[in-house]
Amino acid sequence: MAASPTPQSTAHRHAARDAFIAADVGGTHVRIGLVEPTGDAAHPVRVLEYRKYACADHPGLAEIVEDFLAGLPGRRVDAGAIASAGYALGDGTVITANLPWPISLERIRARLGFRDFRLVNDFEAVAHAAAQVDASEVLRLTGPDAAAPGPMLIVGPGTGLGAAVRIPTAHGPVVLATEAGQAALTTGNASEMALLRELQRDRTHVPIEHALSGPGLLHLYRAVCALHGHAPVHAAPGEVTAAAIAGGDAPARAALDAFCGLLGSTIGDMALLYGAHGGIYLAGGILPQIRHYLMGSDFVARFLDKGPMREALERIPVNLVEHGQLGVVGAASWYLDRLD
Repeated sequence: MAASPTPQSTAHRHAARDAFIAADVGGTHVRIGLVEPTGDAAHPVRVLEYRKYACADHPGLAEIVEDFLAGLPGRRVDAGAIASAGYALGDGTVITANLPWPISLERIRARLGFRDFRLVNDFEAVAHAAAQVDASEVLRLTGPDAAAPGPMLIVGPGTGLGAAVRIPTAHGPVVLATEAGQAALTTGNASEMALLRELQRDRTHVPIEHALSGPGLLHLYRAVCALHGHAPVHAAPGEVTAAAIAGGDAPARAALDAFCGLLGSTIGDMALLYGAHGGIYLAGGILPQIRHYLMGSDFVARFLDKGPMREALERIPVNLVEHGQLGVVGAASWYLDRLD
């Protein structure tokens, strides 16, 4: 005779059938979706509703979720997951330099009246979704069509720089969330060394994301202007990229060139540090906007320029993927895994 299910297991199975909230919280935007399980191991969730919010337009995450829920009349939603930039502490709070307001999971859960609301690192969530990306959704930058078995690296410059490693095991994948964006920036030539010295004028520690992010591109642009005696004329990263792509603005172009070269070198370092034989996926809000510029830049050359390790890096596929709903799908997939 089969054992009767425990109340908790019954609640979990009930929860797994219901639609729930999944949110991808970045420094600039919150992407939020109403999702439901599909029962398909390859594509475990389906996005039913989706909206994108500007963080600066709202006083906090709870207000964003409330607004989203208000647009779902007739639906009872009381569970979900947040994928957030930053370092998640055990008490449900998040340490981050890139969000405009603090996150406290317990306060949000209580305000919304949710029975279950969980927190995961944003790039840990993206790593859970990367394996579900179809070949038609990626742009190959370098490497073979198929990756060797091994850890997969997911990296994305946006408001900051996020990174996670997806490690296959006999019992399913394990995702390692990192704060790689806070590691020290390294340079590879004299012009980059000069830029780094300029960036060090107001800080002793220059983290990777101080150069390789949206704000980081602006930092590089201002450093280029300072080194060459130009008065900065751009006040936003999008202005720098637009001017560089248009081709008539030498400081903007020098800044974007430095961005692409430093990114290639940094990704190559990360591939070696994490043993990313299973492939690399580049996400984040910036790269899709400069995809053609990136392809024509020194990114690949710098990625491969690792001395005797070049041969190993040549065997790793590096793909650019549109971030889009990846964070939402990843947060939802991570949440369902925790209900098993």
